[in-house]
Amino acid sequence: MKSEISSQKIIQFQEKIFVWWEKNKRGFPWRKTADPYKILVSEIMLQQTQASRVSEKFIEFIRKYPNPQSLSEAQKTDLLSIWSGLGYNRRVLWLQEAAQKIIELEEFPKTPKELQKLKGIGKYSANSILIFAFNLDLATVDTNIRRILIAEGFADEDTTEKELFQIAEQVLPKGRSREWHNALMDYGAIHLTVSATGIRPNSKPSKFKGSDREKRGKILRYLLDNEEATIKELLDEVKCAQDLLDAILVKMEKDGLISKNGDIYHIE
Repeated sequence: MKSEISSQKIIQFQEKIFVWWEKNKRGFPWRKTADPYKILVSEIMLQQTQASRVSEKFIEFIRKYPNPQSLSEAQKTDLLSIWSGLGYNRRVLWLQEAAQKIIELEEFPKTPKELQKLKGIGKYSANSILIFAFNLDLATVDTNIRRILIAEGFADEDTTEKELFQIAEQVLPKGRSREWHNALMDYGAIHLTVSATGIRPNSKPSKFKGSDREKRGKILRYLLDNEEATIKELLDEVKCAQDLLDAILVKMEKDGLISKNGDIYHIE
């Protein structure tokens, strides 16, 4: 990790970000609440999905499932239907499991360690949820924040994730974590972009067209529309080799997205 950052450099950096943000902040529905359940929903939705695509879905989802209890009791077909278009459909099943666990606990988890016990929540998401719900003095690093830390000279492209989190903790303005992270995400998404800096993410997003993810989406949509399907019907819908389709269906069963009764596939 780079040497200890001077307090003067940190203050200048914080002022620069906040001054820019005052004139350029984005408005998203999840920024209008500090309800930890709603923040949890937004963070799961935002995993691997652009914020612009999440906005309408978030409003629709919260309207239908306003609290952990309503989500815990939801039917799988309803959940998959409302999630359609966001991709990575198993996330909504993980979200339901998280809601059920929160009800069991009778309180919302208050530490990263507790949150990471919920399926689908890693270090980044756990910290983000606590930051935006409770304004805790925690740091988190997404692809935008990583790019900012590199562009501003606090890190370089070889800096490890562990080191990035340590740097992010050093530059965090205490007591303003919620505002700070919103400001950083906006700054990276609007101003200090990949094209502006030439700094590429560590991992490249996988291609969707022709991918197994696209095929999984087609299978789910067909089952949601038709309730059940034979392997022949799914082959006609997905249009791929049967051995590939068989492998995809096995994985979808394992993920809890679909079930098989004899030769018929359906959603429970």
